[in-house]
Amino acid sequence: MEAKTHTQQDQMRRGQHAMWSSVAAGWAEHADYADARGAETTARMLELAALQPGERVLELACGPGGLGLAAAGHVGPNGQVVLSDVAPEMTAIAAERAAAAGVENVSTAVLDLEDIDQPDGLYDAVLCREGFMFALDPEHAARELSRVLRHGGRAVLAVWGPRERNPWLGLVFDAVSAQTGAVIPPPGVPGPFAQSDARRLQSLLSDAGFDHVGVTEQPAPLHARSFDEWWSRTTALAGPMANILAAMPAEAVDGIRARLIESTREYETPAGLQIPGVTLIASAR
Repeated sequence: MEAKTHTQQDQMRRGQHAMWSSVAAGWAEHADYADARGAETTARMLELAALQPGERVLELACGPGGLGLAAAGHVGPNGQVVLSDVAPEMTAIAAERAAAAGVENVSTAVLDLEDIDQPDGLYDAVLCREGFMFALDPEHAARELSRVLRHGGRAVLAVWGPRERNPWLGLVFDAVSAQTGAVIPPPGVPGPFAQSDARRLQSLLSDAGFDHVGVTEQPAPLHARSFDEWWSRTTALAGPMANILAAMPAEAVDGIRARLIESTREYETPAGLQIPGVTLIASAR
């Protein structure tokens, strides 16, 4: 039974990797928007990480690399930031953005946060913005974070808070479920809200050997000038959802859009849609 479980996890993991590769183009297109949307979360994460000149930093699940590129300025020319992701397409985007910005103290690596192919105790800090919640084995992933940190090293993670407090994405899941009759995300598959329980997240890190573990909330509202702008960005960046929608017939997608036009009316303002959101930021040593 155990071997079968490992086989199933390996299959799911390969599927995850392929999924993130397939949506990389959407992340490239909306990379600047993703950085702007996450600017306050990034600032808080870097504050908690307390990076110093000359330190070595690992960003996991980097996507287009916005958090790591911001961290590069804190560690200075004698420091190093490794931008890593399971999808080589994502690390290529991050490398292109670093080159375009003239950031020279970064490198890229294809790494899985559940199996970090790096030596023990190599890094002063590990950062992960909105990626840890997709871990199939979060307990093992937390131990991997601890393993690659030096003694006294810092880990800072951001994950989405509860689904009901993030209607900017929760409403999409609800509409797809209503249209298809399927549970989104499917049972057993970690989705964006898989680590939305602050107490569980704190225990997860403590059990992995971290000390001084803290979890705080960070408001992360979404602003879009129109419904269409919100729809195009959200469906491009919500990895699993992008592939689900792409596989649907046009009439089904139209039905989902119609449901969402109605459900987002309460968030309409003269400036466009203003939809609440909450991120949990965990820090530990």
